[in-house]
Parts: sequence; C-alpha cells; structure tokens
Amino acid sequence: MNKAAAAIKPDKRARTLITPEGLALPLTLASRGARAGALIIDMVIIVIGLIAFQWVMQALFEGVMEGIGFDPQQRLPGSAEFLVIISVLIGFAAWYGYFLVQELGPRGATLGKRLVGIRIAARGGGRLTPEAVIARNLLRDIEVFYPLIALLILIGLSSQGEDVGALGFVLTGWLLLFLLFPFFNRDCLRAGDIVAGTWVVERPRTRLAAVLSTQGAATAEGASEVTGVRYDFGEAELSIYGERELQTLERLLRDSQPDALKAVHATICRKIGWDPGAGDERAFLEAFYGQLRSRLEADMRFGKRKADKFS
Repeated sequence: MNKAAAAIKPDKRARTLITPEGLALPLTLASRGARAGALIIDMVIIVIGLIAFQWVMQALFEGVMEGIGFDPQQRLPGSAEFLVIISVLIGFAAWYGYFLVQELGPRGATLGKRLVGIRIAARGGGRLTPEAVIARNLLRDIEVFYPLIALLILIGLSSQGEDVGALGFVLTGWLLLFLLFPFFNRDCLRAGDIVAGTWVVERPRTRLAAVLSTQGAATAEGASEVTGVRYDFGEAELSIYGERELQTLERLLRDSQPDALKAVHATICRKIGWDPGAGDERAFLEAFYGQLRSRLEADMRFGKRKADKFS
C-alpha cells in the first residue's frame, strides 16, 4: 500500500504555466542544487575569462612598450591608472553583460544554466523582459555578492588586528538570510525572482514524442471527415509555435476534452488570423498538429530547433 502511494506521489516541483494564448504548459522547477551549480559554473567562466583578458592586456602593453623602445618595467606616467580603469570597465561589462545577453536570448539561460539543463521563465507566461532580467541580476549582487565581499574585507581587517565590531555578524546574518531564502518558499524562489516575476525551470532534452494516433477526425491530407474542408497552413502560420506547444497540443488531443478543444482552437485561429468557425475543432487541431510536427521535424534534420514560441 505504501509502495503504491509512493508511486503516485505528485512531483512537488511540477507546475503548470498558462500562456497568454490559453495553452497550459507543464514544467518542473529547477532544484536548488542545480541553480547553485549553474551559478558556480558561470562564476568560474567569468573569472577565468577576466583573468585571461588581464593576461592578454598585460602582454600587449609590454609588447607595445618594447616595440617603441620603452622599458616595460619603467611605465609611462598614468599608464597603470589607465590599465586599471580599462580593467574595471571590462569587468563591469562582463559581469552584467554575461547574464543579461544570454538570459534575454531565445534559450533564456547562461552557459552554466544550459550545462545543468535549466532556464529562466516568466511566471506570467509571457516573454522575459529586459527589466525582469536586470532586476533579478541586480538583486543577486545585493543578496549575495556585496555582503560576501564586505565580509571578506572585514575578515582581512580583523586578521590584521582591526576592531570590526558587530558589523561582521550583521553581514553574516544578511548573507545567510538570502542564501536560505529559496528554502522557505515552495517555488524555490530567491528574492530576485520574486521582484522580477521569474521562475527557474528545468529544460529537459527530449525528442518529439511518438506520432499521435488520432481518432479520425482529419485525414492524413488534413481534410476534415466532418465537413470535407482541407486545412493547409503556411510557413508563417506554423512558425508561431515550437516543440513545447506541440507536445501540449498532443496531450490536449489525447485527452479530447470538448471545452478545451474549443478554447485552444479559438486561440490558435485568433493567433494566425483565421476565422475560427465552430463544429470542426478537432479536425482543425489535428491538421495543425500534423503539419506543425512535420515542419519541426524537418527543421531538426537541418540542425534547427524551436523549443517554444519564444525561440
């Protein structure tokens, strides 16, 4: 009895995202471990990149100095300050640009997130906005990095005999509060996610499911057995959705709930600019499913993937 109950125990990280078109997309929240691992990977990439940049800049500077006859050990006045300014600007651009550019891309994930199989998603079902990505990344600095850097400075001062008072305890409490924040809410959200309205979700690497066995409402050529209408969709109409929406549509057709079929039929028709009509919803959806699937599979053979409508 206990084994049976455990077998049907729901996944606590499973959620359903309702898109603006009314499609219900199942997703799984990323684990706390996966998020921490992704951040560590991203930090390693940024630090290694900045160290490599510093080394290249130093080598170029010394090469130029030797080329024009100056001793690299006897720097020109202001050259050290100039290099420091350039390093600070590059470090700032790398730190914020790294997260901003990648998370605003079609994959919604940094290299670290992609390696562990997670991505960012807007909790409202819409597209990630620059404001949301900027907010969650600025909050990360306030949550973790600023108090961590300040704490390390205080540790250094304390080791030299300086009296830092209670500030160290305050910073430690601040750091622990935000580090443990995802453990105190069911969606594993950090403060930045709450402010930005985002989730971090798993992005499973799956192939398209087996071909749907339909119930005969539409023939293989896309013609309705009810009305005889042939549904033929163009490239622009099929390009609005991706693999995730295809899988959702497949589940909808398998469940065959009339009200759900009507709602999604009207949504897709409105999206592609068709007159929805009534009474032939299943044939329309099966034809759309079949042609969308064929298009996605053809693209996959050429190495092109469209994960969802935002890709």
